[in-house]
Amino acid sequence: MKLQWIVIAAAMVGVTLSAQSSPRERSLFDGKTTNGWRGFKKTGFPDHGWAIENGWIKHLATGSQNGAGGGDIITVDTFDNFDLQFEWKVAPGANSGVKYLVTEDRSGPVAHEYQIIDDARHADAKIGPHRQTGALYDAIPAPASKPMKPAGEINTGRIVVNGMHVEHWLNGVKIIEYELGSPALMAAKAKSKFKDEPGWGTKLKGHILLQDHGDEVSFRNIRIRELGPTVSTKPED
Repeated sequence: MKLQWIVIAAAMVGVTLSAQSSPRERSLFDGKTTNGWRGFKKTGFPDHGWAIENGWIKHLATGSQNGAGGGDIITVDTFDNFDLQFEWKVAPGANSGVKYLVTEDRSGPVAHEYQIIDDARHADAKIGPHRQTGALYDAIPAPASKPMKPAGEINTGRIVVNGMHVEHWLNGVKIIEYELGSPALMAAKAKSKFKDEPGWGTKLKGHILLQDHGDEVSFRNIRIRELGPTVSTKPED
C-alpha cells in the first residue's frame, strides 16, 4: 500500500509540474473581428482588401500588389519561440504566404516565409520546389511527397520556432526543418533573393504576417502556443 501511494504521489507531482510548465496557447483570430491584427507599418487594420467571411479572414483578389488589396497584415503582438497552427485555402492560380520573424525595422516585409501557393497553376511555383507550398520561400524547397490538397480545398499549416530550430508542417506532416544561423541556411540564403538582406536567417522576436499578393486566400483557426526559452535541437557534431 505504501508503494502504491508513492507511485500515485509521484504521478500527481508529474501532473502538477506538467501543468505549471504548460506553454500558453491562444487564438490569434476570433473568426469574427480583426482584433489583434493591423497593417504592416500601420496603426490600424486596412479599410479595404481584407474581409471576414464565415469564420475566415480573407484577402480579396485584386490582381496586383500595388496597394489595391490593402497590403500585408501582421499580429499586433510579437513572438519568440512558438508553435503556430492555421488552416488555409487559396483560389485557383493564387499566391500568398505566412511570414514569421517579421520586423518593421526593415524597409519592407522581408522575412522568413511559409509559402502558400497554387503549385499547379501559379508561374512562381513552376520555377521550382523552393517556391512551392510549404517551402521556406526561395531558400529551402518543399518535398515532392508533401501531402498537399489542391486549390480551393482546406489545408493545415504549422510553423514551429524552437530556439534556433524551425519546422514547417503541412497537413500533419513535417516537410522541412532548418537551423537559424547555420552554415546550411546561410548557404541557401546566398543563392536566394535574400542574399543581401541583413539579418535574414538569424533569430529575432517578431510579428506573424499574412501576405497580400494580390490574390484570393483565406485563413482560419489561427492558433499559437508560446514556448519557453529553448536551445537548438540540432545534435552536436
